[in-house]
Amino acid sequence: MKFFVTGVNGQLGHDVMNELASRGYEGTGSDLSPQYAGIADDSPVTKMPYLSVDITKKEAVDTAIRQTAPDVVIHCAAWTAVDAAEEEDNQDTVFQINVEGTRHIAKICRELDCKMIYLSTDYVFDGQGTTPWEPDCKDYAPLNVYGKTKLLGEEAVSGILSRYFIVRIAWVFGRNGKNFIKTMLNVGKNHDRITVVNDQIGTPTYTWDLARLLIDMAETEKYGYYHATNEGGYISWYDFTKEIFRQAVLMGHTEYDESHVRVLPVTTEEYGASKAARPFNSRLDKSKLSRQGFTPLPSWQDALSRYLKEIL
Repeated sequence: MKFFVTGVNGQLGHDVMNELASRGYEGTGSDLSPQYAGIADDSPVTKMPYLSVDITKKEAVDTAIRQTAPDVVIHCAAWTAVDAAEEEDNQDTVFQINVEGTRHIAKICRELDCKMIYLSTDYVFDGQGTTPWEPDCKDYAPLNVYGKTKLLGEEAVSGILSRYFIVRIAWVFGRNGKNFIKTMLNVGKNHDRITVVNDQIGTPTYTWDLARLLIDMAETEKYGYYHATNEGGYISWYDFTKEIFRQAVLMGHTEYDESHVRVLPVTTEEYGASKAARPFNSRLDKSKLSRQGFTPLPSWQDALSRYLKEIL
């Protein structure tokens, strides 16, 4: 199979390209920059074919995807800066990227009869309650601009295509780019006390693990909606921070022990400082993966351990 991957300068696109290479598949990466601009880690993605594509331009999308003639398009590119999406000056751009860009890709996939994998988010739901969201639940009520545009992107894919996978993820971390783990490690080095919210509940997603699942999906015809985060139970951002520091200390980084930095739980209201409304309930039910014969992702604790060994 041949693949076309958007957003390879980001966390997930980077790992998807490397997973394709490890399986011997042809893959062309794309992003907005003139050339690959992700982490210079000498991994396969840094040497694989790359096209600069502005997905908001239909002609550019059509030309690039026709040129590469893929069997599968994995659409990782998105506007993901949740707070910045609330700013009025940004909202048209957010819509153009998350909705129109996705629609352009779906239309050329239909024309070329290729599969499409679209990455979405728990933010399409209202984030209330404690029951994990089912992948086929249609009770959509996004709380913010980012969630609204990702839902419209989902609807574009499902309305245009029949051969699609819509995969919702949450709390993403990977080697290439910024994420919560890197932020906490940096903050923990420079502060003796940090506060982290304890009333937003979900599960992290390691892009290295997710990339393998996405290629597994692409090798099948088991289309539809899926949820995919790491296993290991639901936690708060506070719980996640405590485990990040605990594992870092076990690896010899004593600057993160409790004598150097205290982690204190606070509510979302107490924390403040967010332009966009955040979901309290980001629990995603992943049981459909097993029912459809896919291997669930490893536990988030195991994923965190492997990740910290990569970056520390």
